[in-house]
Amino acid sequence: MEQNIEDRSRLQAIINTAIDGIITIDSAGIIETVNPAAARIFGYEPAEIIGQNVKILMPEPDRSQHDNYIQNYHRTGIGQIIGKGREVLGRRKDGTVFPFLLSISEVKLKEKQIFTGIIHDITNLKKAEAALRESENKITSIIQAAVDGIITIDTRGIIEMVNPSAARLFGYEANELLGKSINVLMPEPDHSRHDGYMHNYHTTGRKKIIGIGREVTGLRRDGTIFPFYLSISEVELADRKVYTGFIHDITQQKLNEEKLRRYAAELERSNLELQDFAYVSSHDLQEPLRKIQAFGDRLLTKEHANLSDQGKDYLERMLNAASRMQNLINDLLAFSRVTTKSKPFVRVSLEKILTEVLSDLEITIEQTQTQINRSPLPDIEAEPTQIRQLFQNLISNAIKFRKENEQPIINIYARQLQRQAHLTATPGDQQVEISIEDNGIGFDEKYLDRIFNIFQRLEGHKYEGSGIGLAICRKIAIRHGGDITAQSQVGVGTRFIITLATKQPQQ
Repeated sequence: MEQNIEDRSRLQAIINTAIDGIITIDSAGIIETVNPAAARIFGYEPAEIIGQNVKILMPEPDRSQHDNYIQNYHRTGIGQIIGKGREVLGRRKDGTVFPFLLSISEVKLKEKQIFTGIIHDITNLKKAEAALRESENKITSIIQAAVDGIITIDTRGIIEMVNPSAARLFGYEANELLGKSINVLMPEPDHSRHDGYMHNYHTTGRKKIIGIGREVTGLRRDGTIFPFYLSISEVELADRKVYTGFIHDITQQKLNEEKLRRYAAELERSNLELQDFAYVSSHDLQEPLRKIQAFGDRLLTKEHANLSDQGKDYLERMLNAASRMQNLINDLLAFSRVTTKSKPFVRVSLEKILTEVLSDLEITIEQTQTQINRSPLPDIEAEPTQIRQLFQNLISNAIKFRKENEQPIINIYARQLQRQAHLTATPGDQQVEISIEDNGIGFDEKYLDRIFNIFQRLEGHKYEGSGIGLAICRKIAIRHGGDITAQSQVGVGTRFIITLATKQPQQ
């Protein structure tokens, strides 16, 4: 008797401390016992549900139909859940519904029949399953909608997964590639060598492309080939290894690169010819010009008294023309040297260079009473001598083309530019825009395209110069990854706008 009591006490202790809920009901569905776990799962105190019909723990439609379930079982002996177990929904005291795993056993005592239900709350398990399902669906959606191609193969090179973009790139339907060897997408010699590549990797562990990425050639279904960038990742699953390839079509990029390469080669050849022509021509012109100047000077000094007034006038005109031609040749040589004699780019302070240029022009600025208004300029990668030449030409021009009877005012300021949103990594992505603005005579903007061309002068002989200055400025700006333009109004003034890249490619 004592042993029996001890066993029952032990059994009751096990029931009371069980993590899962345990409920017993009689043959009419009335709750007889509830362990603490079951009460906690459903949000009740045990006393609140003992003596109640078990259907209070059920949501609709089970709540209304449960009595019929029990009656049908008593009548037919066929149980829908007894002895089997299944996932069902429960209803808590607060009205919320949750999933649990229910297993029911039938116990026939001497005087009555009872049913015991074991309740295992699977709310968190269901949430985890839903989250996993959502994650898998999300990954699948990303793969299916990806612009780039994605292909997965096993260690034998057999295709296991192909997204629509990859199939489209190679000219197939996705299901046509599943189960095929990946080398069907490769032209020779890779087609024949691929199995050897994989074997070598598996035996030596030396990676040729995995985790590295490279440009390769693909074979379309119609036999045409195309270039793409391939990056491969290796994935260790629980029981095996797979490889995923990411395919980015670079057909247009490679065409553009080739066009650019040919254009650059042609441009370089053309530029060299022009530079050689300008340099050789200038040098060849120097010698006869020197003779003209030398003999002209001799006439001026030794034969001056023997010349008539008209002869003296002719001689002075000739020497003036020779002097202008000398200046023109010097300017032409300067123009050709912008590229041929250029030095490497270094980090320079535009602020410091501007200060030095203004110091060089100090006497001219004082004589013309020019007012200079300047804002801070940034540091950039540039060729200091050419930037100094750029500033000197533009500021000298602004002073030269001033209006009579009005104080010249020159404003110099800058702002940062970004050519394309989100791109700042490559030289040329970021630029500085420098404005040099004057209140001078201005010009008609219909001549804008002409003023930066070599030898163009809009003001005739009223102002000295060869017309090469602005052409040199433009050549310097272009060499620094930018350009130069202007806004002007006759009688109001001119604003020259120079763009320079803040970073330059390594030469």
